[in-house]
Amino acid sequence: MFSTFFVADEEGRPVGAAPSGMSGGVAAGGPAQGPAALSGLMSGRSTFGGGKRRRTTSTGHAMSEAQEGKIKLAFFVAIVGVVLTVLGVGTEFWVELAAPKHFYNNQTCLTAHYGLWKGCTKTLWVADIDPERESCGPAELPGESNCTYFKFFTTGENAVMFQKTTKKNLNVASAMLAMLSLFLMVMGAICITMALSKEILFFLKPASVCFTLSGVLVLLSLVVFHQSVLALLASDHTVPLHHELSWSVSCVGCAAAVLIVGGILFLLLALPYNPWRKCLPHKDSSSSSS
Repeated sequence: MFSTFFVADEEGRPVGAAPSGMSGGVAAGGPAQGPAALSGLMSGRSTFGGGKRRRTTSTGHAMSEAQEGKIKLAFFVAIVGVVLTVLGVGTEFWVELAAPKHFYNNQTCLTAHYGLWKGCTKTLWVADIDPERESCGPAELPGESNCTYFKFFTTGENAVMFQKTTKKNLNVASAMLAMLSLFLMVMGAICITMALSKEILFFLKPASVCFTLSGVLVLLSLVVFHQSVLALLASDHTVPLHHELSWSVSCVGCAAAVLIVGGILFLLLALPYNPWRKCLPHKDSSSSSS
């Protein structure tokens, strides 16, 4: 009689081996046995036990760990742009308006600052202002503040500040561009999440388009908002005002640049070839020939 031995697989099911009298061949019409079955089982385990494994996408392209790390790094850059955009859009320090320091009286003066959704007027003490400064401000000084949300989006009324009237069409357009850019950022984040979880490189292309367009829309929002400020100043010349863009605009401007850079990075990662490798061989060949 031939003695046999069994090898259990990972789920505990026995795998039959070849009899001791045979040299580990494969029976006709049957599965691999003996050393062949054992080697096949070990090779199957190696795909699960290895710490580093290559991921294969549904399109047949392998996503290496280095490529996955580059995608995560580019995603981090885009997330920084998203955070800066949310910070800038949610705050009301887009522009500061200041009347002359002694326009109303010698003790207090008025300043105002507003953003896309809300405007604030603030009464400051003239004694707290820098003597070399001609206008009232800055708005960070302590004083009595009064903030109200604009009625552009509810009753459609224009806001009045320093006897000047805002242009609601420009203000609403600037706000809508900012909201559309935030929507594109969310869509881009979903595409990157799908690319990393489902291991499909195709999602990098729509993510690149979403983040790049969101950065462009943020820049357009800044341009339209600046035009609304100029229209506000030109609506009435009774009160001379000094205006300056504040730190919220700086956040939004940096966010637009970061988003565009993130979109370009995703586009480079979505290319089927590395553009740098196309240039490096020429440099190597020229250096070797010299």
